Amino acid sequence: MGDIKSALEIAMEKVGELDEATDEERLRWKYIPEGEKLAAKYLKHNCNLLVELGKYEENIARYVMEGASDILIRSINLPKNALAKSNNRKVMDGLKNLKSDKVGVENVFSKIRRIFNHYVEQGEQQRKQAYELLKTEFEAKFQQVIQQQMGSSVGIKMNVERHPQFREEWLKIQAQLDAQYLNHLNEYKQELLSIA
Repeated sequence: MGDIKSALEIAMEKVGELDEATDEERLRWKYIPEGEKLAAKYLKHNCNLLVELGKYEENIARYVMEGASDILIRSINLPKNALAKSNNRKVMDGLKNLKSDKVGVENVFSKIRRIFNHYVEQGEQQRKQAYELLKTEFEAKFQQVIQQQMGSSVGIKMNVERHPQFREEWLKIQAQLDAQYLNHLNEYKQELLSIA
């Protein structure tokens, strides 16, 4: 009977077997979230990143910078509207301040800008064409259903754009069109993460 251990004893043994966290791990756990908060503060209240980073010792500032960079990079999005465009500019300015390899960062930003320009110019045209094609298809389907049910096309016009099924299908098509751009954008975000 002396061999039976309580759940607490078993848990304490397991905790005892774990390796102690290193000082570096502890610093990461504490200061990467500080950097994430700093990035959020920068995005919302436009604080000066360099001044804020200057408040930390050099060995700590790198973790704060890592956390802030991660949040800023995740904040880069397709330029779907003026707010997204403005946010992207702000994020890129912030990242230029944080990263030490300015040339590497600017090279990746050039690639991102090309994607954004293509998205705004050719992508907009693609979306308009896809929208009109979908609208035409839905109108034809509705006319066919009306004709089958009423015997003839009585000149009933329906605004298919308000139909939930049309909206759902349009969202799917938009997601497919955006996926091409997002794949490239995500590659470039990974490149930014790897730049010092």
